[in-house]
Amino acid sequence: MASHDHELLRQWLSLTIMYVDDNPKPLLPAVQAFQDLIESDAIVFMHASSMFEQVPLESPYDKDPLGRPQPRCYKHMLQVLNHVMTSAPKWDTSVHKMGWIGFPIKVVLNWPMSTPSGKAFFLNEKVNAALKRILDAWGEYLRSPASTNVLSTEDGWLSATALEALVDEASAGATEPLTFEQMFVCDPSLPFYGFTSWDDFFTRKFRPEARPVASPDDAADSTTAPDPRCIIVNGCESRPYRLASNVAKRDHFWLKGQPYSLTDMLANDEYTDRFVGGTVFQAFLSSLSYHRWHSPVSGTVVKTYVVPGTYFSKALSQGFGSIHTSLRPSQAYLAEVATRAIIFIEADNPDIGLVCVMPVGMAEVSTCEITVSEGQQVCKGEELGMFHFGGSTYCLIFRPDVDLDWVPAARMVPPAGEEQKVIPLNSQLAVARSRVG
Repeated sequence: MASHDHELLRQWLSLTIMYVDDNPKPLLPAVQAFQDLIESDAIVFMHASSMFEQVPLESPYDKDPLGRPQPRCYKHMLQVLNHVMTSAPKWDTSVHKMGWIGFPIKVVLNWPMSTPSGKAFFLNEKVNAALKRILDAWGEYLRSPASTNVLSTEDGWLSATALEALVDEASAGATEPLTFEQMFVCDPSLPFYGFTSWDDFFTRKFRPEARPVASPDDAADSTTAPDPRCIIVNGCESRPYRLASNVAKRDHFWLKGQPYSLTDMLANDEYTDRFVGGTVFQAFLSSLSYHRWHSPVSGTVVKTYVVPGTYFSKALSQGFGSIHTSLRPSQAYLAEVATRAIIFIEADNPDIGLVCVMPVGMAEVSTCEITVSEGQQVCKGEELGMFHFGGSTYCLIFRPDVDLDWVPAARMVPPAGEEQKVIPLNSQLAVARSRVG
């Protein structure tokens, strides 16, 4: 992050802190419960206190250029969280350019969570249970009509600048320019484009024509090559992060390189052994992305559940400092420890077989809602569930005997001189080669 970006971030946070300091309020029940936990558990108290003491005092970790404060103790942190819980993420062009839009809590915890004590604090099971209560309470506000106050067409999420950024993020692979209302289900003639809350806006749906399913199975034809039933599509609108083969049943996922550890990813599930030696594809969703998950194959939902986990944990291998602020480098680590949904689908195509779709929450985005049930038949491209708030990541896990031919973008091979681009939802991701013949 550039020094100019650090200054913008400090100014944004300082303004929030100044507002909190000038407008003190009693702690909301979930925040008060968090304070009670901190002050009643010696180990939690030690880490809650030490993680602020371990933040360096020099720039860029100190006060901003105008002398305004940063959180320097857990009580100050709780007051800021108390304020965040009664407000929705606001659109801010400067914050968007820095890549922090939609992460108000992550900004507050940015430095302390990177310290040795912070890493221990945010791995604590009791701490994460308390954070879940806070995020659940915040979610109630974000689902309320009051949260539409940030959806202004003048300077909010429906302003020209914000819509341009949202359309730009969703324009991957577009053959012609589309407007926001052409891409997403909404009605510009209605207040807030018809969105009833911040969460309703955040979980907006693509219009079907904006994300057609690549090679739908009902298009199967003996003259088609490859067979549409062999086509696997991208289950989330996302940027590829990693493609790994011969994945181990158990590995040291917290070390540098963050190797995948299937036992931990799948929470000791009975199906784990069927994926040992297989393939993991992981991709990142930004806060501006489409946040619903869709099925990469046609088949039967075998099992679904949500694994509770961490919310603001960062890989131990990720150091402390200005170049280590983002959680993106911790994505493979988060696949083992963060709150995540697990959906097993038995594909209709036996050459694909059992597949695991695993959406993983990151920071604020840790509410995973599964909308399908066990035994349900799903078609390729059909919705499976959604994230609520912020940015996130997801994994597709395949068995070792599935022979896959990935599209170049999934193999992390962008054209020379270009960054990794978004692979659109429902577009072709891989082809499963037949084992017959």
